[in-house]
Amino acid sequence: MNNKKKISIKKKNIYNFYKNKKILVTGASGFKGAWLCFWLHLMGSKVYGIGYSPNKNKNLFYQLKLNKKINYSLVDIKKITQLNKVIKNFKPQIVFHLAAQSLIFKSYKDPYNTYLTNSFGTLNILEILKNNKYVKSIVCITSDKCYKSNNSTKGFVEKDSLGGEDPYSGSKASAEIIVNTYYQSFFKKRKLKCGLATARAGNVIGGGDWSPDRLIPDCIKSIINNKKIYLRNPNFNRPWQHVMEPLNGYLILAKKLYKDPQKYSSAWNFGSKKNTVTSVFEVVKKIIKYWGKGKIKINKNKFYEQKHLQLNINKSEKYLKWRPKLSISESIEQTINWYKQIHYKGPKTAEAITKMQIIDFINK
Repeated sequence: MNNKKKISIKKKNIYNFYKNKKILVTGASGFKGAWLCFWLHLMGSKVYGIGYSPNKNKNLFYQLKLNKKINYSLVDIKKITQLNKVIKNFKPQIVFHLAAQSLIFKSYKDPYNTYLTNSFGTLNILEILKNNKYVKSIVCITSDKCYKSNNSTKGFVEKDSLGGEDPYSGSKASAEIIVNTYYQSFFKKRKLKCGLATARAGNVIGGGDWSPDRLIPDCIKSIINNKKIYLRNPNFNRPWQHVMEPLNGYLILAKKLYKDPQKYSSAWNFGSKKNTVTSVFEVVKKIIKYWGKGKIKINKNKFYEQKHLQLNINKSEKYLKWRPKLSISESIEQTINWYKQIHYKGPKTAEAITKMQIIDFINK
C-alpha cells in the first residue's frame, strides 16, 4: 500500500476523531464486525472486540489478523455477567453493538435462541451501559427487516411501524423497542450525556461473508465447486449495498451521537440509492458476469420472506450528510474481486485487499 493512500486517510476529519478512542465492538468475529474492527484499527482506535465461538465468519477475523490487532474475548452476549465484566474492565467511550443471530432460515429452526441473542442480548448491553459514566455513544445495529411489511416499493421511513412475520425480523423489531424504551427511560434523563441510536441497514454484501443460506456466499461456493446456483426467490427485490456503505454510516452516526446526543439519538436508515433496488436474479447475473462463469437454477422457498424491501435514506442524507458511494454494479464487482483474490492467491491476500478497498472507498 503506498504512502499517499495512508496519508490521505488522516486528512479526513471523522478519522481523526476515532484515533485513540476506546471502542467496543460486539459481534467482532462476524462479517460486518470484522470489517468494522479492521477499519477502526486503520484509523488508530483502541478496539476491544467480543465474539462468540460458533460464529461461521471467524475465518475473516483471523484472515485480517484481528486477533493480533485488537483486544478480543469470547463472550456470549446472552450472559450478562460475562459481558459486564469485559465492559467494566475496558470502559469504552463508544459501543457498536453488532452481535446477532443474523440468518432468517436459522431463526425458523431456533426461534428461541434468535430472540435471546437479538432481543435480550441488546437488553443486556443497555442494562450494563445505562449507568456507566465513561460511555458517550452507542450504536445498536438492527435490520431493515424490523419494519412491518406494507408491500410498498417507495421505501420504509424511520417512523413506519415495526413488525416481523418471521422470528428474525420479530427479534430485531423487539430490539428496536427495547432501545427506544431504554433511551426514553434512562439515557435521555442522564446528566452525563450518552447518545443512543439504532441503525437499520439493507442487504449487505462484501468479501469475507461465508454465512450459510446467504446469496453471495452460496453463489461463490457454487461457482468454485462448479455447481449450479440455486435461487429461492429470484424476483425478490432488495436494497443491496457493499458492507462499507453502512459501516461508514455507523461511524458518522457514532461521532454525531458523541458530540450531540440529544439531537441524534433515534433510528437511522442506511440503504441504497433511490430506485436502485435490484432483484436477486439480476444480482446473480452480475456475479456470474464478474467471475466469468456460473449457471442458475430456481428452487421454491419454503419459508416466508418479505418480497420487497427498500429503505428511505432521506433522513441520513439530510442530517448525517451520509450517502451511498458505490453503485450496485460497483458493489458486486468489488465483492467478487475480493473472493477471486482469495480463491486464486490464497487467504493471505485478505488483509491487503480489504485494506485497499477501505482506503479507496474513503478517498472516493
